[in-house]
Amino acid sequence: MAAASSLISTFVHHYSPFSRSPSRKPPFPLSKLKCLSLLHRNQNHNNNNINSGILRLLNQFHDSFSLNPHNLLFTESPSSSSSSSALDLLLLLCTSLALSVSLFVADVDPSFAFVVTTARKLQTDELATVRLFQENTPSVVYITNLAVKQDAFTLDVLEVPQGSGSGFVWDKEGHIVTNYHVIRGASDLKVTLADQSTFDAKVVGFDQDKDVAVLRVDAPKDKLRPIPVGVSADLLVGQKVYAIGNPFGLDHTLTTGVISGLRREISSAATGRPIQDVIQTDAAINPGNSGGPLLDSSGNLIGINTAIYSPSGASSGVGFSIPVDTVSGIVEQLVKFGKVTRPILGIKFAPDQSVEQLGVSGVLVLDAPLNGPAGKAGLQPTKRDAYGRLILGDIITSVNGKKVTNGSDLYRILDQCKVGDQVIVEVLRGDHKEKIPVILEPKPEES
Repeated sequence: MAAASSLISTFVHHYSPFSRSPSRKPPFPLSKLKCLSLLHRNQNHNNNNINSGILRLLNQFHDSFSLNPHNLLFTESPSSSSSSSALDLLLLLCTSLALSVSLFVADVDPSFAFVVTTARKLQTDELATVRLFQENTPSVVYITNLAVKQDAFTLDVLEVPQGSGSGFVWDKEGHIVTNYHVIRGASDLKVTLADQSTFDAKVVGFDQDKDVAVLRVDAPKDKLRPIPVGVSADLLVGQKVYAIGNPFGLDHTLTTGVISGLRREISSAATGRPIQDVIQTDAAINPGNSGGPLLDSSGNLIGINTAIYSPSGASSGVGFSIPVDTVSGIVEQLVKFGKVTRPILGIKFAPDQSVEQLGVSGVLVLDAPLNGPAGKAGLQPTKRDAYGRLILGDIITSVNGKKVTNGSDLYRILDQCKVGDQVIVEVLRGDHKEKIPVILEPKPEES
């Protein structure tokens, strides 16, 4: 490198065609032999190819010019061409030397010095997908569900993983949103961020009916990147969606698909209560994806991946996500109050199949505790008389004028009400119908 720098300095500053003053003295008498010695001094097995190319340029340069070491003037030899061609050769030599210096400074392996790799060409939609994954992956976390187990032989109490799932960062305060069934039965929870740092998580609250849970981790704010929240009210069948999660423990996996259907209804895995307006997608969702985000093409959250329809337990192309419009309201209540205040009638009702066998349409009341809203209002439960004969209770046929044919209809109507609202419940009692006002009360707290 020193030899190359010396040559550049000599040619540029002392032997330039634009500085031919005879009064300037050279640092050394420049000749072909001197140039060769300078190059060979730095020559080794790593730069033989580079220096040999420079040597050939020097030979060509020497054939065209003769150097006068006494007055530092370039004098044309009889075989030389015009001065313009000589200047071109000089510029070419300096360029080659500069290239050699840059390679030395960059410390490039000689075997790769002249290997030119073409940039990978991606389509526009591919670039958009790659960018979406890179921008949203830091918001997705890996959740490990730990349970306390007792060893059968040593009787030692051990904490072992009993499941895992996904989640995403909701805000800079460390709140993590996931599915309730991901954390159900856990004695301890671990959250792993995108940079593989792991933190203990505490449960802020959960909503079993909608399969939503909120955790909190005490992590530095610079490690937390909240996911951008979109809307699900204006989704269309056919638009592209992207699911990021940790299927089978493989962290940060991206799958793509489209919205296959809207306004589907599934049942909560914990309570059996229906979840309305669910998004159906063909994006591959496998065990471990639960709790992960479903994104639109802009990278905004539109749902939480929660369930799949598959006899084998693996992805069959039918996945379901809870819409973000439902999730947002639940998360706000859980963060603020630690629970979701949802109104109830305070009854237990028979399975829909049992009512169908009776040849009627509605919800059959099996039990209505006296301290509950329905019991206080006077709804009649199913019971037996003194002879053991079954006496059917009230059959709810409508609420606030909206027809009720099964339990899902009843839940759907109650989800639109608030605690303290008065609803008019129409029931079939014996052979006649009655309308009974009921004041809705909050659901009892659950641990």
